[in-house]
Amino acid sequence: LLDAKLPGALDSGCDLNPSLRLVKEMSFVSKCFSMAIVKGVYRELNFTVPWGHIAAKAWGHPSGRPVLCLHGWADNANTFDRLIPLLPGEFYYVALDFPGHGLSSHRSPGIPYYFTEYISDVRRIADALNWNKFTILGHSMGGNVGGLFCSVFPDLVDKLIVLDGYGFYPTAITATRERLQLAIDELIKLEKEQGSPRVYTPDGALKRLLEGNRSISEESGKILLQRGATEVSGGVVFNRDLRINLHNPVRITIEQCLEFQKNITAAVLL
Repeated sequence: LLDAKLPGALDSGCDLNPSLRLVKEMSFVSKCFSMAIVKGVYRELNFTVPWGHIAAKAWGHPSGRPVLCLHGWADNANTFDRLIPLLPGEFYYVALDFPGHGLSSHRSPGIPYYFTEYISDVRRIADALNWNKFTILGHSMGGNVGGLFCSVFPDLVDKLIVLDGYGFYPTAITATRERLQLAIDELIKLEKEQGSPRVYTPDGALKRLLEGNRSISEESGKILLQRGATEVSGGVVFNRDLRINLHNPVRITIEQCLEFQKNITAAVLL
């Protein structure tokens, strides 16, 4: 997403092609922007949760129309650093670090990263911000989380924007037992083998990140590492919880996916 060449963004007053009528506040016409988000100007936010905190960053004024930005797997809130300044300034953008990512706390020891818990995280943030109606802008996994949230809490979301989303990713009902077994065994194996985090040089950390993300540039990699790594004696360590790499224990079937989709009432832009 950091390197995507997006021609436009949200807008609140431009006329659109009828095919995009569902999302009339979106436009690819920059001249309609009434305010500007200044690049590099944002506020850090911190939300207390039972296992620690969820970190986030915000652009714009809190009185603006709320947009919750959800990053992809193994990324962090800095995913949106280069996109938000291109969007209209009358919105209030809050990008969170999912638990186990960026500057947010890891989940409690011994607990896997259930995909459904990300939906709970979004609900906690919306509640903390006192948002009763907002837009979700989700990239990759963040788009999936946003879609499921829209289904579970349809009255809270007016619009869902999904960038590089891959759908709800159903599992055949015959494979759910096997996937659960795999996830449990993976977690126990990781707990037995996990030691101290590996320390990298700053250049080594960037190289490692780029090797796992062939689609992003060196500049974008450095942006992600600003929240994705912490300086320690002798170098830096990655912040993300290794448990995010494990299989999700609870899978949903195609029938469940379709049922979730039926309950989405928000306007959707894919």
